[in-house]
Amino acid sequence: MTGKETEARVDAMSLSTRHRSRQDARQDGQQERHQTNRDEEVLRSFVIADQPIQGSRLAPGLYLVATPIGNLGDITLRALQAFAGADLIACEDTRVTRKLLDRYAIATPLTPYHDHNAAKARPGLLRRLAEGAAIALVSDAGTPLISDPGFKLVRAAQDAGHLVTALPGPSAVLTALTVAGLPTDQFFFAGFLPPKQAARRARIAELARLPATLALFESGPRIAATLADLAAGLGANREAALCRELTKLHEEVRRGELARLAEACAGDELRGEIVVVIAPPQAPAQMGAAESEGLLRDALERLSLKDAVAEVAQLTGKRRREIYQSALALQKTVKKDAKHGAPR
Repeated sequence: MTGKETEARVDAMSLSTRHRSRQDARQDGQQERHQTNRDEEVLRSFVIADQPIQGSRLAPGLYLVATPIGNLGDITLRALQAFAGADLIACEDTRVTRKLLDRYAIATPLTPYHDHNAAKARPGLLRRLAEGAAIALVSDAGTPLISDPGFKLVRAAQDAGHLVTALPGPSAVLTALTVAGLPTDQFFFAGFLPPKQAARRARIAELARLPATLALFESGPRIAATLADLAAGLGANREAALCRELTKLHEEVRRGELARLAEACAGDELRGEIVVVIAPPQAPAQMGAAESEGLLRDALERLSLKDAVAEVAQLTGKRRREIYQSALALQKTVKKDAKHGAPR
């Protein structure tokens, strides 16, 4: 074989090798893309009753997803699709949320977001949103932001122009209201009362006159003291319901007057999540003009004008403006009688 023939054969072999290399590279790329697609399919899927369900990536934005308050079977189908389709799930306690995701074989990454780290974690989440990520925000149980962190993140995401949407679902407040057997046409959610007694009693005094059913959260160790303060501040015979461990194995609903509930809980060591639901105050009986005037006259003899008006308003349920006008007229009459020597 001549030198030229040898050189031509080497060139042909080199060309063939380069062709095979490019072909192998294309095959490797196709296999890699195929594997990536398969990984993506696994990442975006979830399982219900041993049946895998394929999901799809969410549009960029912040998704507020309600989670079960006890029974993991209360999760919604839309919530599972959101968890599988999100790029990241921000949660109070990753261990709690991981149990829920493991139940449905969801592999989406988790990151903590709670009261203690929110200031540091929030800029990172906003940066991910700016980069086009889809982030699901959850609390340990129930609807996010209800006595849980998240308001500042939602506000900042909205201000930045990101999509913010809510996926409704379980709520301890609404569950307790529906099972308490008390009026639901108007209700006021008071969250957690202050832990210290003086502040707690002051807050209860503010809530006393609200013409609506009250709903509030409380922990097991403080429930007896809170019920006692509620009975003292709202009325011992005011109807209430103590709803504990709702949707869980040991669900319990105690109904009765506040004083009796406080007495029953005094010796108990209750555990778990508690919602207290309290009936609205009874409408005060309508007083006659003479009776109202008598109360006002007595109050003015003991108190300043401002304090007298406040006292009579609380006793009668009448508007302060109306009582104030009556008090001014009564004071003029008293002064006139005194000027002419009439008995006071």
